[in-house]
Amino acid sequence: MLDEIRAAGGEVFAITSEPQSLATEAEEDWKIGFPAVGDPHHEIREICRDRDLVDIYFNENYGHLRNRPWASHPKGYYQPGVLAVTQEGRAIYRWRCRPTRDNMSGAGARPAPVYTWDTMRARLADGVEPALDESPDLGSKDFSWFGFLTIGLAHGWFMRPKMFPLGRPEDSPSANPYKMMSRVYWFIAAWLVALLLLPIKWVGIGFLVWCVILIPGLVEFHRQMQHEPEPG
Repeated sequence: MLDEIRAAGGEVFAITSEPQSLATEAEEDWKIGFPAVGDPHHEIREICRDRDLVDIYFNENYGHLRNRPWASHPKGYYQPGVLAVTQEGRAIYRWRCRPTRDNMSGAGARPAPVYTWDTMRARLADGVEPALDESPDLGSKDFSWFGFLTIGLAHGWFMRPKMFPLGRPEDSPSANPYKMMSRVYWFIAAWLVALLLLPIKWVGIGFLVWCVILIPGLVEFHRQMQHEPEPG
């Protein structure tokens, strides 16, 4: 897809709310093949908003549940968005993620690359200025909110939800969100074994104590996870 875009005279840029040092690090480590530009003070975001191109959502810098101390977002971190413009400044594709419980507060799927490129070419051909794409073809299926919370709890060993690392040396070892489900099954099995081997009263008291321990982490999780309901 990148070769096709460049063959058509275009270029792709990743804009991030991280500082340029981290943007460059991601570009090199992930080998994405196109420039990554840091915009920690949201200057590019505000230009796109002021020119009525796209006004993407952003979240306060809560600190990613204290799991990414190296992250730096002085004005908050971007939610995902896609903007394509011609050299004359005409938009030919625009999409922004409205973070909700349905898309894991913005951590969910993005528009599929082939779909996005085909839509851009169609707008180039017909000259129509596109509205925000509200129902794109997505590249993958999202976890439900309950599933997202569950794998976050599993990653935090069922004591508090924990974000998944991005692979920097400062992070804990990487963990696959999908593999966390096996940890969930073992956790459920442990409770079932406890019910079979121990008095129900003991198990009930243990379960209530566990629920009380969970409360601070669940409150923090719901406070940090952005939810923007439909306007009106």
